[in-house]
Amino acid sequence: MSLVDHFELAVPLVQAPMAGVSTPLLAGLACEAGALGSIGVGATDAAGARAMIEEVRARTRRAFNVNLFVHGSPAPDPEREATWLEWLAPLFAEFGDEPPATLRTIYRSFAEDPDMLAMLLELVPPVVSFHFGLPSADILSALRERGIYLMATATSLEEARAIEAAGIDAIVAQGIEAGGHRGMFDPTGPDDALGTFPLTRLLVRSSGLPIIAAGGIMDGAGIAAALDLGAVAAQLGTAFVACPESAADEAYRAALKGPGGHHTTLTSLISGRPARALANRFTALSDQRGERRQPDYPIAYDAGKALNAAAKARGEHGFGAQWAGQGAPLSRAMPVVELVQTLREELERCRA
Repeated sequence: MSLVDHFELAVPLVQAPMAGVSTPLLAGLACEAGALGSIGVGATDAAGARAMIEEVRARTRRAFNVNLFVHGSPAPDPEREATWLEWLAPLFAEFGDEPPATLRTIYRSFAEDPDMLAMLLELVPPVVSFHFGLPSADILSALRERGIYLMATATSLEEARAIEAAGIDAIVAQGIEAGGHRGMFDPTGPDDALGTFPLTRLLVRSSGLPIIAAGGIMDGAGIAAALDLGAVAAQLGTAFVACPESAADEAYRAALKGPGGHHTTLTSLISGRPARALANRFTALSDQRGERRQPDYPIAYDAGKALNAAAKARGEHGFGAQWAGQGAPLSRAMPVVELVQTLREELERCRA
C-alpha cells in the first residue's frame, strides 16, 4: 500500500515540518485539506512537543507527521566559541548590544532525549520522521512496536541505504534546492549536492522504499514531475511559508517576495550546519569570515539567534534565519486550505 493510500491522502503531498515556522494550525488545516500535515519539534522539549501534538489532534482526526532532529552531540570548544563571538561583536555593537558571554547547546538531539521518546510512545502520533540522522535501533523498535509510521531524510544514496537497513518505512529525498537545513547525517563530510530530481530517481531505482521528493517543488507541475520520476509524493515547505497560518514574521514574508528570494544560498553561519536561506545581511557575512570556524550546531545557533534579536530590536531584519528553497520566487500567499486545493487542481491538470 502506498503512502497516499495508507493515510487516505487526497493529494500526494507532505507539508514540510519546518521547525519554528510550521504551526499546529498550519499542519491541522493541511491535513483537513487532504495532505499530510507536519510539525517540527526539534526546537522544543518534550513538554512543548506534547502541547503541539495535542493541538494538532484537536484540529484534525487525520494522520499527521511529527519531525525530530537527530543530530550528533556538539563538541563544546570555549576557545572557538569565544573567537566566534569576538568576530560578531561589532555587529552586536551596531545595534547597541553585546554578544552573549557564553554559548549554549539550545536544542537536544532526539537520540539523547528519553523524555521526548516517552512522550511519543504515550501519544503515538501517526507518523514520526527524522532529520540529520537516525536514532538507535532500540528507539526505532520502540516506536515501531507502537505502530508508528517512520520516515527519514536522505541527501545521498549512502544515507538512503542506512535508512533502509534501519527498517524505516519511507525516505524523504532532499535535494540541494531545498530550503532550511540539509539533512546530511555528517555535516562535515563530503556533499555531492544532488538535485531533487536526480536524487529522487536514484533512490527510486535503488531502494525498495517509498520515496518522497523534497526540494524546490512549489506547484502542481513540480509534484507531477516528482511522481513521474517514481516518487509516491512530494514534500513542500517554502510553498507554505507565506500562508497566514505559518509562524513566519512579516519581515520573513516580505523577504520571501524580495530580491533575496532569487538568490538563496547555503550557509552554516547562522546555525552551525549547512542550510539554505534567503540572501540577507547574515548570509553575506560568508565573504568576511576568512578561516574562522563557527561553533558546532546548535551552539552556533545560540549566537545567531542573539544577533537576530539585537538587530530586530533596532528595526533591522536582515539577520533572521529566513530559510527558503530555490523555488522561493514561486511562492504564493494564500490560506493553507486554498493552497492545498490549488496544488491538487494544478496536479490534476497536469494529469488530464
